[in-house]
Amino acid sequence: MSAVPALPVVNRLIAALPQRDARRLLAVAEPVELEFGAVLYEAGARIRYAYFPTASFISEMIRLDPHSIVEVGLIGNEGMLGASLALDATESSLTALVQGAGPAWRLTSAALLREIERSAALRAGVQRYVAVRIGQLAQTAGCTRFHLVEQRLARWLLMTQDRAHKDAFRVTHEFLAYMLGVRRVGVTKAAHALQARHLIAYRRGAVTILDRAGMEAAACACYRADLATYARLLAA
Repeated sequence: MSAVPALPVVNRLIAALPQRDARRLLAVAEPVELEFGAVLYEAGARIRYAYFPTASFISEMIRLDPHSIVEVGLIGNEGMLGASLALDATESSLTALVQGAGPAWRLTSAALLREIERSAALRAGVQRYVAVRIGQLAQTAGCTRFHLVEQRLARWLLMTQDRAHKDAFRVTHEFLAYMLGVRRVGVTKAAHALQARHLIAYRRGAVTILDRAGMEAAACACYRADLATYARLLAA
């Protein structure tokens, strides 16, 4: 069994800033504890705050109709919620839900925009992050259309593990069905297949990754494409 890296204590977008810019940003931010299941943004509502997760993670979802919800993004300490503010988008087009409880930095939308104006490094970092997210939205759309549920489930669990920074995390079959845009019976079948191969253990709403390398082999190529995209972002 392979383990993920030790829990980080920073947000990587902030950590990439020059020290002076990072200190100034954190001076106008406040540390918050995000609670599991909390709704941070409602689709169509005004964006009041931006969030930089450190050891928490957030799902972005779109409601296609009254009965259909699909996840289109997952944000951990590699990114931020509220990056669209840099494009003068003051209303959220997506619903943002805390999927992994834990700490984050929060600042008002006005404070973020002031810091973006003052810091060329922050402005460039947020703009690169927006570009990466747009590319990943396209990747997820293709993944949902063409890849098998078992492959997509493996990809999503790996993405979650990367952001949870631990091998075990909280998730239910019902929520996975929402995330993957399939019926619950499809998620159950895919989860049983991964469990039968001793890649994961699932019990009482918690998943444990048992074999990281095996999960990477079981996931579709979209997972590796995600990693490559973020590697280019951080390198920039």
